[in-house]
Amino acid sequence: MPVLTLRRLAAATALALVLSATQSASACPLCKLANESKQDCEEENRRPQAYMYSILFMLSMPATLLTGFSFGFYRLWKNHQLVVGDQPMPGDDLHV
Repeated sequence: MPVLTLRRLAAATALALVLSATQSASACPLCKLANESKQDCEEENRRPQAYMYSILFMLSMPATLLTGFSFGFYRLWKNHQLVVGDQPMPGDDLHV
């Protein structure tokens, strides 16, 4: 079987899977108005609070990652200084 035929078959199969898996959505998942309007049961009344927590989680992720990487690089630098010892590093004589 030629390579071109295999590629066409794979592309057609992928397209068929994508088109068959689509479903219509009634609203966007991050729509604040849809989360706060006319909830009937107790479970739906928790939705605005869950929406708020999801926003806080998304906002805290960059700060958490930056803090984690910064602390990791700080520890690497301190361990490097302990290994090197009292040898002067380039730029140590600079005073700010």
